[in-house]
Amino acid sequence: MTNDENLRSLLEAVANGNVSLDVALDELKYLAYEPVGEFAKIDNHRTIRTGFPEVIWGPGKTPSQIAQIMETMRLRNPVVMATRIVPEIYAALQPKVRDLRYYESARICAIAPPNLQPRYPGTIGIISAGTADLPVAEEAAVTAELSGFRVQRLWDVGVAGIHRLLSNRHVIANASVLIVVAGMEGALPSVVAGLADCPVIAVPTSIGYGASFGGLAPLLTMLNSCASGVGVVNIDNGFGAAVLAGKILRTAEKLRMASSDS
Repeated sequence: MTNDENLRSLLEAVANGNVSLDVALDELKYLAYEPVGEFAKIDNHRTIRTGFPEVIWGPGKTPSQIAQIMETMRLRNPVVMATRIVPEIYAALQPKVRDLRYYESARICAIAPPNLQPRYPGTIGIISAGTADLPVAEEAAVTAELSGFRVQRLWDVGVAGIHRLLSNRHVIANASVLIVVAGMEGALPSVVAGLADCPVIAVPTSIGYGASFGGLAPLLTMLNSCASGVGVVNIDNGFGAAVLAGKILRTAEKLRMASSDS
């Protein structure tokens, strides 16, 4: 049951006289935020406010802390995600969290229904320049899929062999939003945006030789793109790109529904 469904169910129970005001007040305290030990406070209302639940940032947390947060969140969220989880941390988490799934390329651990299906219309196309960019690209892809969006992947089609991209123009044509992930000089999002009629979210990666300055060079290239309709997220931020793409699609659906109701 999602957080908004929990809130609706609680309010209906109060209205029907099945739950007292005191019990409802106690429940609402934990719907707002919920402490986990003395090290975390889970933002249970984030889904209601933003459309996306809180996600656990893995680095800097112990396996025990991550496990406790995940077990608390699973009581109120159908999908619980932890990002930037390396294999050693997953191995420590596995005996602590039942039904935990690991997406190694994306470095994501998740508790999710086994047959998770897309819930929203539209397709998020995700394109990577090189194989070395895959951890960031897969982070975006898995985040989008776990958030209920349909994803189409296209890997290793960077500008050094542009014919690889041009022979897969259907991925660009079929996408409702595009996420383009590139390191080195970061030229790929500009090329894609020149072919696309949908928003393009550019993700610079820290992949590249010394003069790429750990992703700063592709970041600046993307910010200076001569193609229109390109938005840029931070270096290696596949997660943020996926959430932005999802918000674009959800806003489009909200506008469509409002138009059909008027």
